[in-house]
Amino acid sequence: MADKPHSPPIHTPAALRFNARILFLSQSPAAVEAVLRGETRALAQAMPLRDDVSTDEITPLPILTHYDEQLGRYPYTGFKAGDSLPIGADAVRAAGIEVVVAGKRYGKGSSREHSPTAEKLAGVRLVIAESFERIYRQNADNIGLFTSTDLGLIERIAAGEAIPLEELLAGRDALAAAILRSGGLLRFGQAHMRAIKESASDAAPGPQTLFEKIVARHALATALTPASPLVGAGIFVRADWRFIHEYYTGMAAHMLHASLGRPLALQDPGSVIVFEDHTSYVEESPAHVRAGLVPNVQRMVQAQRAFVAEYGLRSHRTLTEAEALDDQASDAAGISHAMVAEHYALPGQLVVGTDSHTPHSGALGCVAFGVGTTDMANALVTGAVRLTVPASLLVRCNGRLAAGVTAKDLVLHLLAQPFIRAGGGVGKVFEFVGEGVQALSIDERATLTNMTAELGGLTGIVAPDQQTLRFLRERRGVDFRLEDWMQSDAGAEYAQVLEIDCAGVPPMVAAPGDPGNGLALADVAAPLRIDIAYGGSCTAGKREDFVHYHAVLRWAADRGLRVAPGVSLYLQFGTTAVRDHCIAAGYMDAFERVGARILQPSCGACGNCGPGGSQRADQVTVSAINRNFPGRGGPGSVWLASPPTVAASAIAGELLSFEQLQARHR
Repeated sequence: MADKPHSPPIHTPAALRFNARILFLSQSPAAVEAVLRGETRALAQAMPLRDDVSTDEITPLPILTHYDEQLGRYPYTGFKAGDSLPIGADAVRAAGIEVVVAGKRYGKGSSREHSPTAEKLAGVRLVIAESFERIYRQNADNIGLFTSTDLGLIERIAAGEAIPLEELLAGRDALAAAILRSGGLLRFGQAHMRAIKESASDAAPGPQTLFEKIVARHALATALTPASPLVGAGIFVRADWRFIHEYYTGMAAHMLHASLGRPLALQDPGSVIVFEDHTSYVEESPAHVRAGLVPNVQRMVQAQRAFVAEYGLRSHRTLTEAEALDDQASDAAGISHAMVAEHYALPGQLVVGTDSHTPHSGALGCVAFGVGTTDMANALVTGAVRLTVPASLLVRCNGRLAAGVTAKDLVLHLLAQPFIRAGGGVGKVFEFVGEGVQALSIDERATLTNMTAELGGLTGIVAPDQQTLRFLRERRGVDFRLEDWMQSDAGAEYAQVLEIDCAGVPPMVAAPGDPGNGLALADVAAPLRIDIAYGGSCTAGKREDFVHYHAVLRWAADRGLRVAPGVSLYLQFGTTAVRDHCIAAGYMDAFERVGARILQPSCGACGNCGPGGSQRADQVTVSAINRNFPGRGGPGSVWLASPPTVAASAIAGELLSFEQLQARHR
């Protein structure tokens, strides 16, 4: 008989006392270093605090090759204060830090649960910040790491006062509080989710958004969640598709087998999809090679393959360069969330994946959002996915984008809006409507919904229409019929309506450090020399993105132009379907004539997972990826731009639009 470990119940004390030495994630490296040396600092001495501390900084991508106690050595090793990285390996654990304090939008970026896990394993028990990103905070809840937005706790903790548990749970929904009292989601699930079932009701009174309708149709009934999924409530939902990739599977398997033994009883394994999409070029990733982490990555991949084999799961494996040259290699491969949109998701469905860019599939009119490892592990064995029901924002896109302006420019424009930069979109649903969206292809709509992760939202969604049906028919051979309910009702409630004049959106870029650092390309102080141009990733490796790359590079090739001396141009397909389309359409000739390096479908430079990232701090990259947090895409400076701007800049050797490039060579 298989061993079935049983985790004893957690008895959370009525009040918690913490080490009085608090680590402030300050803009001053000296303030950070002083605490790590054993000194005590007050909040006033550490001001100003760093805002926008990303999960890339808490646990840089190479650290994700660890999925056990080793993570506790590395929290904040990518944290940047000024131009310094003041926190080294083992520093937090050695200093006995139990409380960490930061500014606004803490934990933005990736859905990696490795970040709060590394904090907790290093001894951190409480993170206080002015505000948190949705995925980070939910991941912290799920492992029993306390978070609070009450900065008034700082002085009391420093004075040695025990903080009542109820104060640490203040403002949290009932489900989040119950999970924290239980010591985390897996313990909560074992205690309370034995008899979970479909909700009896699929509708609420009054007008609803499309998001609300889909959630209502997927809501699950439990003794501790409300019957109607109201905004702010913690609920559980059933997912039509659950997907996971190699940076999470080993960690999920490790925690499940440790808690529940083996074999596991997976719920509806036919709706689980497992991807290898981050590791095909790891031997060419400077960050992994320099740190000697390639063997760790290979073990991580093998752990995923073993899990797939043990439970007979559907899997899409990495397409290597050798396999790409083999005419017999026909298996579909590529970036997980792009593959889900190309092969699985349908309008009206609910999709979850262990990646913050899971909202990609919202372009098809489904609810798709990212979750962390514990959420996915719990979903694998219970079939239930935790969700705090968000409010919705309506983004009305008036008019049409000008020629040469893409959805990437539109989302960079949106990211630069003061409301978004101030965190107005955090945790919300972005519903995109209007003439400007209706005119976009599904590939371009996917850029908008994908990058709701950067906007801070739970997800993005576009109501399905004739464009959706055309995509499903022509790309997937699916004849789908829209139903009357698959749109938001007139009079549905939105927390905010954002009006965007699409005709007035110029070619945009985002300056290094944050996707929200948007400005019109015309306002960049010229000339800005570049060393690397990268076109790829889930956001910019789709078929229509390659239409843009090809339009620029064919124009250049026909005039005898090549990639500028000293510049490297990388083009990486998002999926095999995109690659095959480019080959069939004859695009490869222009790419080769200008001197681009073509990379097989995979995540790549976006997450320091392969060629296209910088190797030195003095290098400048223009990239079509979705985020440019410190360390993302290498140690150099990363400017975000649209596919045509990336291609034009590669030819010019400096940051330049296609229109500007054409004007130079009339």
